[in-house]
Amino acid sequence: MKGLLSVMLAGTAVFSLAACSDGTGTEEQTETQTEESTETQTEENADAGETADIEEEGTDTAAREGAALIAYFSWSGNTEAVAQEIQAQTGADLFEIVPAEPYTDDYNELLDIAQEEQSSDARPAIAETVDLSGYDTVYLGFPNWWGDMPMILYTFLDEYDLSGKTVVPFNTSGGSGFSDSLDTIAEMEPEAEITEGLSLGDGETEDCADDVAEWLVSIGMTEEADS
Repeated sequence: MKGLLSVMLAGTAVFSLAACSDGTGTEEQTETQTEESTETQTEENADAGETADIEEEGTDTAAREGAALIAYFSWSGNTEAVAQEIQAQTGADLFEIVPAEPYTDDYNELLDIAQEEQSSDARPAIAETVDLSGYDTVYLGFPNWWGDMPMILYTFLDEYDLSGKTVVPFNTSGGSGFSDSLDTIAEMEPEAEITEGLSLGDGETEDCADDVAEWLVSIGMTEEADS
């Protein structure tokens, strides 16, 4: 009897050990599979995130194609008012042509500086730069100084190649209009298409919405609003 009992106990112990061993192996295998599944899912999520980023970047790039920029110089704020109205009606981006060395606030002194710059064919430095590669249309705004564009506009046209782009000029003046500046723009940018410009007197810039709207329709930049 003692021998039979010993055999039975030994068998039970072996069975118990086998059972424990199987349970541990199954648990470790489950943990390993879970970790591998988590790592795989993480990698897939990361890949999906990268793909989404690329798609989003592609969308942004596509949105920039054919976009318009309003590049303008304004000393008194009159040309800036027109530029802002153009932006309101077209959604174009704004870039202010700011001199690296600010002009004086004194009007009479400014007249002397402007005349001196013209006489010396100066090229005043521009404080900031802009990337024009994504723009098909460039609105170009400036005041009339001494029957011409301010010389900082010459700097801009020297530094940026507008070939293949549509240039849409606008200006403000005390009554001189564009003078010969449109011919100058055409000479400096011979490979650009120059549209009909908009010239407003200094007293017309505060309430220029109708003038801007009519002009934009006439040159095909916007559609006429339904009445």
